[in-house]
Amino acid sequence: MKAVPGVLLLWVLALSACERPVVPVNAQINLAPPLGLPAVPLPPDSPLTQARIELGRTLFMDRRLSHNNTLSCAMCHVPEQGFTSNELGTAIGLEGQSIRRNSPTVYNVAYVEQLFHDGREFSLENQAWGPLLAGNEMANPSIGYVIEKIKVLPDYAGRFEKAFDGRGPDVLTVGQALAAYQCTLVSANSRFDRWHYGKEQGALTTDEQAGFRLFSGKAGCGACHVVGEKHALLTDNRFHNTGIGYAHSMGLPKTHRVQLAPGKFVDVEDRALDSFERPLADVGRYEVTLDPADSWAYRTPGLRNVALTGPYMHDGSIATLEEVVEFYDRGGIDNPQKDPLVKPLGLSSTEKQSLAAFLRSLTGDNVQKLAAEARAAQPADTPPEKDPASTYRRSY
Repeated sequence: MKAVPGVLLLWVLALSACERPVVPVNAQINLAPPLGLPAVPLPPDSPLTQARIELGRTLFMDRRLSHNNTLSCAMCHVPEQGFTSNELGTAIGLEGQSIRRNSPTVYNVAYVEQLFHDGREFSLENQAWGPLLAGNEMANPSIGYVIEKIKVLPDYAGRFEKAFDGRGPDVLTVGQALAAYQCTLVSANSRFDRWHYGKEQGALTTDEQAGFRLFSGKAGCGACHVVGEKHALLTDNRFHNTGIGYAHSMGLPKTHRVQLAPGKFVDVEDRALDSFERPLADVGRYEVTLDPADSWAYRTPGLRNVALTGPYMHDGSIATLEEVVEFYDRGGIDNPQKDPLVKPLGLSSTEKQSLAAFLRSLTGDNVQKLAAEARAAQPADTPPEKDPASTYRRSY
């Protein structure tokens, strides 16, 4: 009797599949950095595993982690908007409360040494609790409240224990899960990287190449947005006073773009909004160090994916890349603590266009993939049947 070739082929394929090793969900993952970035710094006591990444992604997308079950991390760090919010200069927290600063992108956040615009936190694991507990953000009353809520949500039954060797949700594992996911939001291999590091000559236009020469030379951008020999974080991870925070604190005339309807904006002077809500005080890095020299200084953002992450500056007060270039060409806003690196540049209109064109070449090749993965993790939106504060009983 002749063997049926198709059946034989299926049998061979099935046997091969059985022999392939299955990667355990708790096997440590080593992230291979894309072209243009160094190795991803990961804490040695918190290995990256698939179970932790998937758990953190679910937490990031879950609106029930806010006090009234309406606001998730992803609603200020919108995956399709560069993991920030293109529609708001400064974020809006629980029940419409104002937040005084722009939502920074979480692309490549694993490389950031001191987190938040003022550098007040030092690890992603700890940083995660800031928005969860801030009264004008997700507004949870305590760490314990968040943990008890997670314990009663069916979406998380057994998932912490699986990801953390039997350990359930607590102040450490919640932070570690959110950090694990954010560490995977690594994005590079941009056209710039392929041209500069991959030596792919056609990857940038002549205009973009001219923009990079300005960036590294006449415009002086590379002094703070560092490009190294082997990779480019495009930040010095330090803090600088450009004058924007000073102008805000001193009440100098300033306008904000206000959205009236989808696609409809109007520029309004801040003073016209005083009767609605007065601007919140903000002296930047000084609030962390109490050193007067740090007044109105803010962390240098990385510029990867910058074309996706407007509006710009710590307060979202500049809408477009062209306006950012104009601001630095003017030399920022003068004040006693202004960084000496910020000075008038004298760029021509053609040079400004080239510089903005170069900045648009910094978009990574995986941004759509990362956004799609975030949306695929959409958790349920059914809140707990009872508030955990009203049902809690100590179990020991």
